[in-house]
Formats: sequence, C-alpha cells, structure tokens
Amino acid sequence: MKRLLSALAAAGLVVLSGAMAAPATAVPTDGGRLPVKPAPATQVWATRQLSQPGSSSPVWLRMEVEQLIPRAITAGMPNSVRVTGKITNVSTDRKITEIDLRLERGKPLTTEDEVRAALREPVPAELVQPNFTPISESLDPGQTQSFDLTVPLTGDGPTSLEITQPGIYPILANVNGKPDYGGRARLAALSTLLPVMSVPGGEGLSAPPNPANVTVLWPLVDRPRLVSTGPAGQSVLTDDDLAGSLALGGRLHSLLKAYDFAVTSGLASSVCMAVDPDLLRTVAAMSEGYQVQGVGEGKGKSEAKLWLDQIRRMTAGRCVLAVPYADADLGALARAKLVDLEALAVKGAAVVQQVLTSVQALPGVVWPEDGVLDQQTLTDLTAQGVRSVVLDQSGVANAPGTQPVRLESAGGTPVTAVRIDSMVSDALRGGSDGSGGLTGVSTPSETKPVSVQNALAALAFRAGFQGAGQNVVIAPPRRWNAPVGEMQVFLETVRTLVSGGFLAPVGLDALVSETAAPEVVGTLQYPVEAGGREVPPTVTAAVGASWATLQAMFESMVQEDTTSSKPADLVDPLRLDLLRGASSAWRGNEAAARRAIAIGEEGIAQLQGQVTVVEPNSPILLGSGDSPIPVTIKNRLDVRISVRIVVDDKPGIKANQLSQLILPARGDLLVRVPVEVLRSGRFSVNVQLTTPTGIALGDSVRLEVSSSAYGTITIVITATAAAALVLLSARRIYRRVRASRAKVEVPEDASSVTPEKSSTS
Repeated sequence: MKRLLSALAAAGLVVLSGAMAAPATAVPTDGGRLPVKPAPATQVWATRQLSQPGSSSPVWLRMEVEQLIPRAITAGMPNSVRVTGKITNVSTDRKITEIDLRLERGKPLTTEDEVRAALREPVPAELVQPNFTPISESLDPGQTQSFDLTVPLTGDGPTSLEITQPGIYPILANVNGKPDYGGRARLAALSTLLPVMSVPGGEGLSAPPNPANVTVLWPLVDRPRLVSTGPAGQSVLTDDDLAGSLALGGRLHSLLKAYDFAVTSGLASSVCMAVDPDLLRTVAAMSEGYQVQGVGEGKGKSEAKLWLDQIRRMTAGRCVLAVPYADADLGALARAKLVDLEALAVKGAAVVQQVLTSVQALPGVVWPEDGVLDQQTLTDLTAQGVRSVVLDQSGVANAPGTQPVRLESAGGTPVTAVRIDSMVSDALRGGSDGSGGLTGVSTPSETKPVSVQNALAALAFRAGFQGAGQNVVIAPPRRWNAPVGEMQVFLETVRTLVSGGFLAPVGLDALVSETAAPEVVGTLQYPVEAGGREVPPTVTAAVGASWATLQAMFESMVQEDTTSSKPADLVDPLRLDLLRGASSAWRGNEAAARRAIAIGEEGIAQLQGQVTVVEPNSPILLGSGDSPIPVTIKNRLDVRISVRIVVDDKPGIKANQLSQLILPARGDLLVRVPVEVLRSGRFSVNVQLTTPTGIALGDSVRLEVSSSAYGTITIVITATAAAALVLLSARRIYRRVRASRAKVEVPEDASSVTPEKSSTS
C-alpha cells in the first residue's frame, strides 16, 4: 500500500474512483468519506486521472487544483485560504449531479515522525469538516466546470477551518457528487499540508534565538547528449531536445530563471549552484553552432548562447559546485574497479572554470547521485583529493541530527560530510522513488511533478517548530522538473522565513571550509536499495573493456614535436564518451546506456583505424626462400605510435616476428618482414598491426605471396640427392676406368712371341 501511494505522489495524479461498476450497483452513502482515498498534493495541486492497478472501480471525476493562496500562513496574512481549479467528468456514459466541494483539516502535526509519515502518504484530515460548497448542478461526460473557493482560516463559520494555533495542518479537498444510477459519494480527493506560522488575529510563532541554518543546492543537470566536439558548427549531439530545454519556458531555462530570483531576492549567500560540467561543455558547443545526428543543423544556437551568457553573469563570484562529470555513477564505477574513470569524473571543476570563466567551483567537494557512498568509493575519492562530500541523512550512521560530520576513509584521511535534510528534500522529489521528474525532459512536466507544497510544510516545521541551530541543507532532485512558478514559490518561502528570523542563510562553502572541520564523527551507511539503483555491472563491464583498449593505445603514443597534437588531445574526448556511458541518468535504462557507450566505442574504432597496413595492388613475388615480405604501414594520427607487426603462420611459410616499431606521425613506413618459405607456391598471409600490448590497430590485411624458390628442406634434400648422384656417378666412372685399364694390360712373357702370321710373312 505504501508503494502504491508513493507512486501516486510521484506521478502527481489523483485517484478518482466511482461508486459503482454497473447500473444496478448502488454507491455507498457514507457521508462522503469513501470510497476514494485522497492522493497527495503535487505541484500547484495539479492532478491527473489515474485508475488504481488491479482495481475495477470506475473513474468519474478529475480534479485539477490550479492555485492555493497563500501557500504558507505567516504574520500579516489575510484570514482565508483560496483554492481555484476545475472539475471534469471523465466517465464515458454517466452524468454526475450535485457536485460539491469542501476543505477539511486534521489535527496539527507536532513531531518529525508525524510530518514524515504525512509526506509518505495522506493522513486523516477530517477533524474539522465544514459545509460543502456547490460547484456544479450537473456535468455530462467530458464537461468541465471551474471552481473558486475561499474559506476562512479561523472562526466558527459553516465553511471555516477553525484553526486556533500555529502548526502543520493536513488539509483535504473533498469533492462529492451523485453519478447516474447511484447515490451520493466522494468522487475525488486531494490531500496536502498547510503550514501555519501565525494565526490571523491570534497566536504566532516567535523567531528562535538560534535559528536553523539553511543552505540550498540548485541543480543544473541533464542527461548526456554530446557525441563529439569540433570547430564552429561541427559539434554533434544525439538529439535537439536540449534546445527546447534552454529556450523560454524550458526546464533548464526555468531553473536558471528561478536561480536568478534567489540571487536578486537576497538569498545568494545560501544558494549554491550544482552544475554538470558535461552540460556546460555541451551548451558551449551548441552556442558555436552544431549538428544533430541523422537530422542536420541544430536549431538551438541562439538559445544556448543566451543561456550561457546568463549563467556566466549570475554565477560570477558566487558558490558553484561541480557534480561528477556527466553525473557519473561513482558507486558503480568503484564496484567495477574503474578507478581512473572515477578520477576523471571528479575533475570537472576545471571544465566549470573554463566555460564560466569568472567562477571557481568548490575544490575537492563531491555530491554523488542519491547522496550515498560506500566505503570503497569514499577511499577512491579521497585518493583523488576529495575532502568533502554532500550526503543524504540516510548515508551517514551513528551521528544523529543534520550537522556536518567527520568521516574516516580507509586511508586515514578525514572527510567532511555535509548532510542533506532528507525530510525537506524527499518532499521535493515527490515520492519515495526520488525520481522528481522524467530523466532529461526538456520542459517542466505536469505529469511527474514534485510536491513543493509539502516541502514548504516540512521546511516550515524545521524552521518554526524545531529551530535550535540545526543545519537544513536542501537539495531538489538532480533533474528537477517543476514549473518556474513553483520553484519561485519555494524560494520565496525560504526568503520569508529568513526575513522573519526563522532561518539563517549559510553557504555550502562555509560548511566545507577547513576552518569549520566538524567534531562529530559518523560512519558511512550504504542502503541496500541504493545498490539496486546503480548502473548495472553489464554496463560498467562494457565501459571497462573499451577503457582498457583506449588506455593501451594511449600508452603506445608519443607526441611528434611541440607543434603536434598531444596523445591526450586524441584520447581525452573518448574517455569522456565512455564516462557518459556510466551516467546515473541511465539508471533503470540499460538500452540508453548501451547507446551512449556505442558512441565511445565507435570513436575508439575510428582511432584504431588510423593506423593500418596498406594492402598492395598486386601479389608479392619472393625470389628466394628467405626473401622478406615488404609491408607498408600507414599512420594517419598526429602523434607517433609504437606498433608490432603480427604475421600469421601458414602451411608452407613461417614468419619471424619483428620487435616493436615506432611509426612517425602522419607518415608511411616500409617494413621488410623476414619469412622462411618451406615450399614453392602461392600463399595468403594475414598481417595485423597491434599495440605493444596486443590491442589490434586497423583491419587485418591479407597479402597474396607467390614463391618459386625452394625452401631450406627442399634445398637440403636436393643437395643431398645431388651429392649422392655425384658419388654414385664417380663410383661408376671409377669402376669403368678400372675395367678399361684391366683389359688393355699385356703380360711380360707374351711380349716376345711373334704372331704366327708375322713369322710366315
């Protein structure tokens, strides 16, 4: 049930249930207190239709409360409260008659537990039930009727709320009506809290001698949209939604306008802007002209330039805090042991300085997503020079209250933890899920708003009913999406409480100052549910793999000369691309995270492709068994890079691997790779360039190699055969010579014999 009611609060919707499911079913006539449970107030009580999940109850009416005046009752206020809005018959086939409205109230909330409970879900508000005021005699399906109801705060009149003392009062807007075929019943209800600091004509609260200190963090955070930066007109964004957000009426424009209101109304010392460096860099790129992927030229150049000029003017010399770059999920990065990316994420203050020029972001201060850290993340951050963190109350244990506390990191370095007031800040989020609005939306949303009215009540309770010098650090949702009017109402209430002596403005810089080191020691506490909301390990694993590839390339690069690019000039933009893939904006949306990572992966692949083997135009002919293979390699980068040539062994050929080579910037190099041909014929040889650590560069190239030469084994065999042939031939010749000599030899005793024929002659 609590989860359901919290969802209703976050969505800014009101449950409008009917009295029957069929004409034969009667509507309960129970005095108008059933069957509808009131929904919490949101924004200016703007409500939307919603059917309860799993409920078969029909929806009859939608109530939209447009104004509640005043939002907080302080000294000098008139003795009345006014509510305006409209009622719409949203049924499909039922006429509703006798539509009435009244405001009811409950007992004042006196403890913090009671206030927190009322912020989570509506509490009974039926202690005082004035008379109903008629709104409309009848409404046909689709018809709308406006209302304007003013009720006295005090007195015993028939419509009075009968408030006699200061307090935080639950109030209920209750609409009754009679649908066709049924009886009279409550058809719509909306609950909120009304802070009363002073009863008109009666008792009022006195300012405490030691008022609470108030600090407001003003977030300017979006989701990552930047694909690449380049010369004027060449930067690329994923979409053009940011142009609408920066324009008049857009979300970021409204945040900046409300911040300007705070500055000009005297709250500048207590408000610290928390800005995403990636957002500033993106807007700066837009102001020079930009492209949109798949669309063409972006349309927000002038809006970006105007917005950037305004923020520079407003923040000059004032408190600015850099949130992690691209609002990276520090806990998820620490869990994946991506320490280098963590270090990169917390160095956004330099970007803030570069873009805003006349402001210095608070050094060594980090405000993580959700305001919680685990011990490993804190240890990593302290190693990077972080000395202060802004945490939610739920992120610190063993230290009651809201004062800054001292944390001890694993390395023994003390860290100051400024604690966000969760009661006020959670009310601004409008629900237990802490969404506070759709991620990265460009315009203020009425469908997922924040509960500013309840946050005002929580702040009034802190200031007027607790006080005692405590710290009230207020942090709206990261991507706050309330209308500018609601933001200004909240800030106006803060100013009223400050001028009345109930609050004392204190800057964040004063809370994190080394001279104000806290004496109270606390311990970190990482809620289980916070871990469940982190960017998933599948995403950080993909980021880590790409990061390893990029780092290997960076380590193999060397600057060519003082006029050439530095390796960091090529690699740093890609590092930021990977960091955007780990943004907390992607929590609960892995597909969006994958798309963001793909941008970095594509950039890394393009960088790898700049160093490659040149494919020859014709086959390579080898004239001997040990002739080297000529390979041309090309480096299109503006830096020198160390590479290795890897040649695959193939049947018939064996490559002798070379030691690493250094390629000149923007140059080619002809390398002769020694090989050993084992037989004649034609071979396909794959040649690949890698970094010294084995990261592939460019594409693998297949070389066609032809050889008519004999290999070593063949030569040995041939030589052996030739030698044997020579020996055999020599032996045969020798034998023939011997035989010939034997035949021609004449014996000595036969030399004196005269042939018979001769003597006769």
